[in-house]
Order: sequence, then C-alpha cells, then structure tokens
Amino acid sequence: MTRPASPPAGVGRPRPTPPRAPATRAAGRVAPPAGVPAPRPPADDAQAAAALGGGPAWVSGLLAGVQAALLSVLAVATPALAAYVATSADPANADVPWTRSVGVGAALWLMGHGGVVTAGDAVLTITPLGITALALFAAYASARRSAQPTGSAWGAGVGGYVAAVGAVLLLVGRAGPLGVGPGAVARTLLGATLVGALGLGWGVLRPGRAGELARPVRALVPEPVRAAVRGGALAAAALVVVGAAVSTGWVVAGRATAGDVIEGLGLDTFSGVVMAFAQLAFAPNLVLWAVAWVAGPGFAVGQGTVFAPTEVVSGPLPALPMLGALPTDPVAQGPWVPLAVVAAGALAGWWLHRRLAATTPWRPGAVALGAGVVAGLAVAALSVLAGGSAGPGRMAEVGAAPLHVGAVVAGLVAAGALVVAVPTDRAVRAAVAAGWARARGRLRPADDGEAAPAPDDAGEPAPEAAVSAPSDG
Repeated sequence: MTRPASPPAGVGRPRPTPPRAPATRAAGRVAPPAGVPAPRPPADDAQAAAALGGGPAWVSGLLAGVQAALLSVLAVATPALAAYVATSADPANADVPWTRSVGVGAALWLMGHGGVVTAGDAVLTITPLGITALALFAAYASARRSAQPTGSAWGAGVGGYVAAVGAVLLLVGRAGPLGVGPGAVARTLLGATLVGALGLGWGVLRPGRAGELARPVRALVPEPVRAAVRGGALAAAALVVVGAAVSTGWVVAGRATAGDVIEGLGLDTFSGVVMAFAQLAFAPNLVLWAVAWVAGPGFAVGQGTVFAPTEVVSGPLPALPMLGALPTDPVAQGPWVPLAVVAAGALAGWWLHRRLAATTPWRPGAVALGAGVVAGLAVAALSVLAGGSAGPGRMAEVGAAPLHVGAVVAGLVAAGALVVAVPTDRAVRAAVAAGWARARGRLRPADDGEAAPAPDDAGEPAPEAAVSAPSDG
C-alpha cells in the first residue's frame, strides 16, 4: 500500500471554509456576517424616522394636532347636520340654512373645550365632558398613529390643535364664545391647550419613556410629596368609579321615568338616536354629580333643588331622559353613604403603607393628610368642570358646590388614610412601644404601692451615736 504524496514544503493544507450566515433583508438592510456585531439602532427613533422621511419631526406633530381637531369636530357636527337633513322637509325649517346646524354642532364642540356660548338670553357655561373625552381620545389616537415621539412634535401638535380650535371659533362667530366676550375666548383657548397637551402627550409618549421623562421631576420633588399626590389621585379615581356605579344604578332604577319622557317628546327613530348622542355628551357630568352625592353635600339641577343622600328637594326639570334618572327620595341609610369616601381613603392608606419606607413616626400621618388634600382638590376641580349654567332662570345653577364637596372629600379621605396608614407603619409602632415602655417605667413604683427598700445598715447606730458620752467621774 502506498501513502498519498504529502504536499510540498511551505504549502499548508486547505482549511475548511466556514458556512456563511444567510443574508436576510429587512427594511432594505442586509444582515451582517457571522461574528460581526449588529449595528446599534439610533438613540432616538423619531430622529431616524425623520431622517429617512426627509422632513423634521415637528411636522408630524403639527399634522397630528390638526387631524385630531378635525376628527373630533366632525364627529360632533355630523349628527347635527344629519338631523337638519332629516327634518329639512318640515315647512318650519324652510328658512333655516344648513350652516346653522353645523354651527350648532361646532359650538357644542367648543363647549367641550370649556367654551361659553349663548342660547337666547341665557349664557351656557356647563361643559359636556363626553365631548371633552372624545377630543382627548382623538388627540391620543392621532398622535399615536402619526406623530413622532419627540418634544418638538408634541409642542407643534399642541400648537396645531389650538390653531384649529381658533379657526372654529372664527367660523362659529358670535354664536360661540366670540359673542360672549374676551374672557370666554380665553377660556376656550386655555381648555384647547389642556386637551391638546394631555391627549397628544399621551399619544406621543412611548412605553418605557414615562419613567425616563419623569426622573428629573422625581429628583426635585420629595418622596413624601410624591406619595401624597399618588395616594390622593388613587382615592379620587376610586371615587369616580363609585360615582359611575351609583349613576348606573340611578339610570336602571329610573328607566321607567326616562321612558315616559321619551314618549312625551314623541321622538321618531332618527331623533331618538340624536337624543341618545346628546345624552352621552353629558353622561360623565352625571357621574361626577354622583360623586358629590356619595360625599354627602349632593348637587343641584336648578336653583333651590338639592339631591343628597339625606335630602331631596326637586323642582321642574327640562324634558331630558337623563334627568329622569335622578333620585326622587332620600336613602334610608343616607348618613352612612359618605363612608364610601372613607373607604376610598382607606384604600389610599393601604397603598401608602405598601409604598412608604418606615423612617419617622410623623411621616405616614403627614402623607395621609396630604393625600386627603390632593383628593379634595381633584374632586373640587372635577366638580367645577361638571357644573355651570345650563339655561335661563333656574337652570343657571347646575352641579355641585366645588369648595363644599372638596372640603368634605379631603376630610373623609384623610380620615380613612390615617386609620390605615398610621397604625400599620413600623416606625409608628416602634415609637408607640418605646413610649409605652418609658411610661410604664415611670409609673411602676407608684403602682406597686411598696416603699423603697432601706439600706443594709439602717438598723445599726450611726458612728457618732455608737460612742458613749464620757462620764463626769
């Protein structure tokens, strides 16, 4: 057997070629070869997207803001225009132009941003919070779909949204806030700024960026203050949930009365649908009125009326099906209803117990009081939004008294939070135990009723007394 000839000197054997990684194309890129690290993505996705698209990031935000305003105003004005078309055959509407129906819908949309409008001799200041919620959602959806996640896009979006609201103000003319005065215009633009900032900011913010953006704020605000704000917000949110449950119960219980109102109005199918949409615009207001009812002070729908757990003083009401859901009699357990607010405070107190570190005995009590103040301020602000003037005469007073309701909520939430947060805090329990031990140490001799033990040499004579006096002799 012969061996294969060995290769000449200096010539190495051929090495096996490693297999190449399959080249995949994704978005026009070729995968790097094996062993080579993949390129890191840009630090800001928005800048990369803007560079690829050839335009600055703020343009996407501007378009998103304008788009949000157009979507929400069309969602409100379209039913008004449809109602005009459905009733255009009526001879009574022969001289009414279609632009008036669009103007009514646009004015209602402006009211959702805090706008003040006139209806005859009455000035309407109540805010249909359902339209506000619609505008917030439209801003969120538009920013989520179109805007780049940058601060410039957010700022441009807010500017575009406010500019669109200003354009609608001019188109509506004196039928809207322009007919009331500069204060009404300023209030509308301020509301538009808040709606645009919140909705667009919520949409621009990407998952995982909230903590990064909030880190500088957390560094400036002390931890107890942050805990009080979050605890108060939790209690206020719990009260809104309770108010939603209570108002739902009112609607179910008053469905017969609402049906009578609808039957008395003689609405056809289309008019009934329009009426239903109008009721949805004020449904969040009813929820916040229920929060004031749960707190105890209650609310009013017309001057001289009171709707509270312990008292109901009603009066002539507009023929609206939603108002047929209002309570007609006091509740048998009315004085106990505000305990729901205490329970919301207890929930906040339990959250504080889980979050606060045991450092000083005074800390949980101070934070619980702060949570009560925050909850009271939040409910008072919501009461301001949910109330106002809804018509002439008696209907100039609708909603709850914000200061009264806010003060009651602050006290009850603080009480509930104190009951839970203070006794469960380790620092408080340690301080109480130490104080009790010191008190027992001071009171123990008096409690035993025994005299202090005498010294061991008490029975022996003193040295001076032990020496007998010298005798005279």
